[in-house]
Amino acid sequence: MQKRFRKLAKISLVLVYLVIVAGAVVRMTGSGMGCPDWPKCFGHYIPPTDVGELQWHPNTFFKKGQVIIVDESLQVAIADLTTSNNFTPENWEPYTKHDYAKFNVAHTWIEYINRLFGALAGLATLALGFYSFAFFKTKKTWVFLSWLVVFGMGFQAWLGATVVYSVLEPAKITVHMVMALVIVAMLLYIIHMTKTNEEEAVNKKVKVFPLAVITLLLTLLQIVLGTQVRQLVDHQIDVVGELSKDLWLSTIDWRFYVHRTFSLVVLILNILLAQRIYKHQLNFSKINWIMGLILLEIITGMAMYYLDFPFATQPLHLVLASLLFGVQFYLVMEALSSRKRYKSL
Repeated sequence: MQKRFRKLAKISLVLVYLVIVAGAVVRMTGSGMGCPDWPKCFGHYIPPTDVGELQWHPNTFFKKGQVIIVDESLQVAIADLTTSNNFTPENWEPYTKHDYAKFNVAHTWIEYINRLFGALAGLATLALGFYSFAFFKTKKTWVFLSWLVVFGMGFQAWLGATVVYSVLEPAKITVHMVMALVIVAMLLYIIHMTKTNEEEAVNKKVKVFPLAVITLLLTLLQIVLGTQVRQLVDHQIDVVGELSKDLWLSTIDWRFYVHRTFSLVVLILNILLAQRIYKHQLNFSKINWIMGLILLEIITGMAMYYLDFPFATQPLHLVLASLLFGVQFYLVMEALSSRKRYKSL
C-alpha cells in the first residue's frame, strides 16, 4: 500500500511538471490570454476553433454564459437564447474582468491544453489526498501533507484565474510560478518520507546540509529574478516585434545583471557542494543531476544572450530551472535525514 501511495505521489509530481512545461510553452508563444475567461474558454468547456463561433449570428442558439466578440469587446449571454434577425443588447452583458477581446486559435488551444494538464494534475493530487486516509492511524503527517498539496493545487488554480483577469500582470505570474515550485517541494517531501530503502549516506561531520539549503534558496531567487527578466523581454517584444530578436535585450536593467551574476554564484556554490560530496564519498548521487542541469541552464542562458533567443530556449531554460529546484530540494531532504541519522548513532 505504501508503494502505491508513493507511486501516486510520483505520478502527481510528473503531472505538475507537465503543467510547468505547458506553462512555459504558453509564455513562449504568448498564449496566456488565449482563453480570456476562467475556468471556461470563451464560455465553452471545449474552446472554439474558428472565430465565426465567437460572432453573433441571427437565428442561432446561445447558451447562458457563452461569450462572443462584439465591437472589440466580450459580451456574455445572460440566459439561454435564440437570436432574432437583429442583435439585441438586452440579452447580453459585457465581460467585466478585463477588456481583452482577441481570438487566436493557436493561442486558445495552447492555453486550453495547459489548463487540461492542470486539471489532470489536480485530479491526481486529489486521488493522493483520498488515498492518504489509509494511513490516518499510523502516518498522520502523510495525510496532512497530501491534503496540503490538494489545497495548494486549488490555490494555484485560483492564482491562474487572477493571472488571466489581470491580463498577465508580472507580479502575479511570478507568484504563480513560485506556488508551482512549492507544490513540487511538498510532493518531493512526500516521496522522500515514503521511501522504503534506508541505504542513505551518513553525514559524518561534513557540513553538507547548510550549503545545500543555501544553494536551494539561491536557485529559487534565480527563478524569481528570471521571471522578472522574462517580463522585460516580453515588454520589449511588444515594442520591437517578435522578429527583431536582436533587440529583445536592448533595454535591460539591473535585474538582468543581477540574474546573470547570481548564476555564477549558484554555479560556484554547487561546485563547492559537489567537491565536499565527492571528497568525503557521501552517497548523494543527486549532485550529478544538479551539476548537469546547471550546465544546461548556463548553455541555454548563453544561447539566448549571444544567439538571439534560438527556438525553444526560453521555455527550456525555465523548465530546467524548475527541475534543478526539484533535484536540489530532494538533495536537501537526503542531507537532512542523513544528518539526523548520524546524530542518532
